[in-house]
Amino acid sequence: MIEKIKKLFGIGPKVDLAEVIARGATIVDVRTAGEYAGGHIKGSINIPVAELGSQVAKLKKDKPVITCCASGMRSSSAKSWLQANGFSEVYNAGSWYNLKKFEK
Repeated sequence: MIEKIKKLFGIGPKVDLAEVIARGATIVDVRTAGEYAGGHIKGSINIPVAELGSQVAKLKKDKPVITCCASGMRSSSAKSWLQANGFSEVYNAGSWYNLKKFEK
């Protein structure tokens, strides 16, 4: 049961996000445009989770994707949606602030 809960929320073995970023990952901030305007990771793209279906063409399926939001809930939903739609390498970073240390 615990493993199902972890999978549902995208919790699992720790991933080296620095290595994923170095391989050219796209960072997708799924917060609203207003939240994104208030602060975000340089180089990230803003696709609000509610608009993911209509804007998915902005992403490449053969490139790693890292999702982030304010707390990790929306980015978890986005990760699940992307995986269900053919993206094989998707990581949930949780809060966008978790990625600040990797900012160039």
